[in-house]
Amino acid sequence: MAKPAAIIGQIILYGAFAAFIGHFSTAPTYRQIADDVALVKLSMSHLGGRECRKRTPEELAKLPPNMRAPLDCPRGRSDTRIVVELDGKPFYEVTMHPTGLSRDGVGTVYKRFELKAGTYKLGVKMNDNLVNPGFNFVREEQVTLKPAQVLVIDFNPDRGGLFFQQAKN
Repeated sequence: MAKPAAIIGQIILYGAFAAFIGHFSTAPTYRQIADDVALVKLSMSHLGGRECRKRTPEELAKLPPNMRAPLDCPRGRSDTRIVVELDGKPFYEVTMHPTGLSRDGVGTVYKRFELKAGTYKLGVKMNDNLVNPGFNFVREEQVTLKPAQVLVIDFNPDRGGLFFQQAKN
């Protein structure tokens, strides 16, 4: 049988521990970002294009008839280059490399930027086949960022390529 003093001691210690946990579950208040700041997140996974080349008639003639595909496409994928511009000036640039042993997997990027709340001209350019010069996906938009707002830059070919979406808090 436990002694009454031991039971009272346990109640006091458990109560103090519960009060400690209760206090630090609400205080001090934690803020991820400052009050006058918004977040822009570049978050995408993309499978780069294939770096195909057209076979010459001589090359096709040397191949067996069942293997005479006009294009020679290696298994590997191209790197994907992304440029983010803010008010017409380069702000961030990244090259996503394909994953996998054969470089045939998706490239992934996640980057977050803290910007003062306000209106910006946001531009994103992407080239998913570096054999071709320039950018094959471009999106420019005037965005107004409110304090604590999160704007996500993503890519989806079904939605027309690059798009901006306000994240739900």
